[in-house]
Amino acid sequence: MIKLFENISKKELTIVAEYISELSDKHNVFAFYGDMGAGKTTLIAEIVKKIIGENFSVTSPTFSLVNVYNGKKTIYHFDCYRIENTAEALDAGIEDLIYGKNICLIEWSEKIEDILPKNVVIINIKSGKDDFCRNIEVILQKNE
Repeated sequence: MIKLFENISKKELTIVAEYISELSDKHNVFAFYGDMGAGKTTLIAEIVKKIIGENFSVTSPTFSLVNVYNGKKTIYHFDCYRIENTAEALDAGIEDLIYGKNICLIEWSEKIEDILPKNVVIINIKSGKDDFCRNIEVILQKNE
């Protein structure tokens, strides 16, 4: 199943975040795809607010690899930009976390596709009608 949100402004991200937060009741791994500056971290910040219900300071964990947000639920926020290969991801313990029960929001997922679960929810973020809008595609796998 594919859900497409077209020409979403930053103010409208809450609509997408609400939809994804509802999916987190049945899914726990979300893979985000998009160019540098596409808005992956911005969308993840909105999702964290919706799921946890608090105003956390959400930043991209580029250097730490993972940030943990604790509240009503635990969320792991990964940034795999600096990961070179699957072996490095395995050494970092990513696989243990994504196959756990907590919610995992993963930026630069293409770096670790080999170890993502089959039921991962894919989120593609692309340019919209102008520099301030995005097209966001949320893909649930066929067996979901």
